[in-house]
Amino acid sequence: MALTLPSSSTTSPSNALAVDIRSLNSLKYDAGTSNSAQVTREAAKQFESLFMRELIKSMRDATMKSGLMEGEQANLGQDMLDQQLSVNMSGLQGGLSEAIARQLSRQMGGADTNFSVPSTLSLPQAQNRSATSATTSSVDTTLPVPKGREGFVQHLSGTAERVAQESGIPASFMLGQAGHETGWGKSEIKTANGGNSFNLFGIKAGKGWTGKVAEITTTEYINGTPRKVVAKFRAYDSYEDSFRDYAKLITDNPRYEKAQATAKTGSAVAYAAELQKAGYATDPEYAKKLSGAINSALRVQRAQA
Repeated sequence: MALTLPSSSTTSPSNALAVDIRSLNSLKYDAGTSNSAQVTREAAKQFESLFMRELIKSMRDATMKSGLMEGEQANLGQDMLDQQLSVNMSGLQGGLSEAIARQLSRQMGGADTNFSVPSTLSLPQAQNRSATSATTSSVDTTLPVPKGREGFVQHLSGTAERVAQESGIPASFMLGQAGHETGWGKSEIKTANGGNSFNLFGIKAGKGWTGKVAEITTTEYINGTPRKVVAKFRAYDSYEDSFRDYAKLITDNPRYEKAQATAKTGSAVAYAAELQKAGYATDPEYAKKLSGAINSALRVQRAQA
């Protein structure tokens, strides 16, 4: 049994059962040809409703049946109830529909900042949140990074998010590693003239590196013993260049293939372990320290969201 989704011109789609694929496609088309954020939200809500319905159906199919209260009419009634339940569960604050709405908005060339502002915020609060987001995304990545975890993460979050979308490496993973390598901005690598190398990840300048170089004394673990050695590190023109070079190293170098695959699982512990196994650093405690830094960066991101 297919229930037709009423037209948005006569009945609000949010009051209908999301089961008619043609109506969903029509609503998505309306979102693309209209500048109305409300239409985009409704389209996202309907897609979430359809997803929730399939999820509920799968859960019921996996549940052992007793044989009682079964039959064609009972199944029909249960299906209609599930349909309505999926509608009621859709469009909630922080739900899947918000992510879908942002994706729709980006595909249609619109701004998506309004979809992430909680409905409980007052207008001044929402404006402040939007202003903060705009400032973060437009930070000049040649400016000195603030010292300390909170300022460090806030200053670089926008850059990390952009590179994360392109590379698939979570922003928190990169922010945590950058924070660990630099002591949250307190121990950055300097060039010979005291300038900033913008090297956030401690990447050395090997034989294949043709860019600028910063030569410093650093600590390396040789057979488990810390030693002071002079080493050459890559130097960049901005922090964004550093993020992109790091992402390129992890995604392009076969040495870090397992680390790249692990990044998609979202496990900081597993990612850090694979980096250590691949020889990213000589510190025998590197994986433990790195996973802790990643979790710290994630907590700061959540607090600043």
